[in-house]
Amino acid sequence: MPTLRKSDRVNLSTLPRVFSALPLHFIFPIYDADAQNWGWEARLLRWMTLIWVAVGLIMLFSASYTEALQTTGDGLHYFKRQVLWTLIGLGGFNAIVRIPLKYLLTRSRLVLLGLLILLVLTLIPGLGTTVNGATRWIEVGIVPIQPSEPIKPCLILQAAYIYGRWNHIPPRERIFWFALASAILAAILLQPNLSTTLMCGVILWLMAIAAGLSWSLLGMTAIGGGTLAALSLALQDYQRRRILSFLNPWDVADGDGYQLVQSMVAVASGGLWGSGFGQSVQKISALPIQYSDFIFAVFAEEFGFVGCSLAILFLLVYGGLAWWIAASSTRLSHQLAAIGALVALVGQASINIGVVTGALPTTGLPLPLFSYGGSSMVSSLAIAALLVRVARENRQAEVIEFDRGATVSESI
Repeated sequence: MPTLRKSDRVNLSTLPRVFSALPLHFIFPIYDADAQNWGWEARLLRWMTLIWVAVGLIMLFSASYTEALQTTGDGLHYFKRQVLWTLIGLGGFNAIVRIPLKYLLTRSRLVLLGLLILLVLTLIPGLGTTVNGATRWIEVGIVPIQPSEPIKPCLILQAAYIYGRWNHIPPRERIFWFALASAILAAILLQPNLSTTLMCGVILWLMAIAAGLSWSLLGMTAIGGGTLAALSLALQDYQRRRILSFLNPWDVADGDGYQLVQSMVAVASGGLWGSGFGQSVQKISALPIQYSDFIFAVFAEEFGFVGCSLAILFLLVYGGLAWWIAASSTRLSHQLAAIGALVALVGQASINIGVVTGALPTTGLPLPLFSYGGSSMVSSLAIAALLVRVARENRQAEVIEFDRGATVSESI
């Protein structure tokens, strides 16, 4: 057995000094002494995000315990993994809220290009990991990464940077941006992952509307996106079956409509007050993907109409606060970043709830900060951190006065 050289050995006596040099908000991500100096919007949004995460972890414990016990022998298997990813995500959250948005906006393109490379690598046979017929993951070391999730905050940042300067950038930069965005959406669509492609496309399109881009350009991109979606439906049989089964899931309750039927049964079983925490029956054997895409169905069964109403009210307040933060910003790029984050969090959550309740066709979109998945958790916390950062900079913004007497905000 080889012996370690003295220089290779770990000096345990230095570890206390190493940890003492780290800020407490990285060792204990929930704690942040600096938050007391923030404006009320940033503090409230931070606490609401932490509440969202905490309730999500509680629900994941309930929704995943039986399945984890049956498949792995450890009822806490999924819960423990999610807690680890949550701590990593909260560490990133605490870092992002401290980084000036100007730096994030100007550096996002490099990260976006790196994630695009990972997206392309998932399409290469032998490199991507296939789950349920879709190749959306790639192993980075021993860690599985779903590049389509962390690409969302980078897309928001880069779109805010480009759209915020739209009238002042040369045509070649606009063309490069459209080529880059199109390549990203195409790579996600080829996994295949139509729902995430549409979600990213909607985020970019709504941000473009908020930026005031011409309606002719918006119309052309909408037609292009609709054409790609139609092509994907034509080529992917399971996507067509999802749409058709949504129209009347009870006719195919034993086939393509099974997920939706079992989800609606779980929601209806909750009644007014619900069956109680941990008492869901549907999650035991009937409801598929109960700790991921359909976790809100478990929530509805256990907490009933009252619990669902409170959850929707929470989303409305969170979305209203995000809109207030966007409207309060004096910089267009900051407004756009806040709007993109609002759509990515509250918009995606609304779509997930619509799917679970049968109001929308079944998709593979997770419920942000609730559904199981490390990439989704880290990405959602990064997006929430962007909102908090915009709120913080709103309080610190300096308005530039020009000689002509008009008050104009900075472009980035």
